[in-house]
Amino acid sequence: MQSYYRSVAKAISWRVFGTLITGGVVWAVTGKAGVGVMIDMVDTAIKLGVYYAHERAWDRMRLCRAE
Repeated sequence: MQSYYRSVAKAISWRVFGTLITGGVVWAVTGKAGVGVMIDMVDTAIKLGVYYAHERAWDRMRLCRAE
């Protein structure tokens, strides 16, 4: 079982890689770094919110609880 801090570090590093990939693809397609940064910011905010909602929904399911 992983520690809490290791899980948080992995989640943050995964999000950083995802953000860099998204920004890089947008920059490569549009040729505009500023557009890549803007889309990165919006993408990260949306994905953080959706991930949080997803986690809370799973937490409410009895199927996956260790009770």
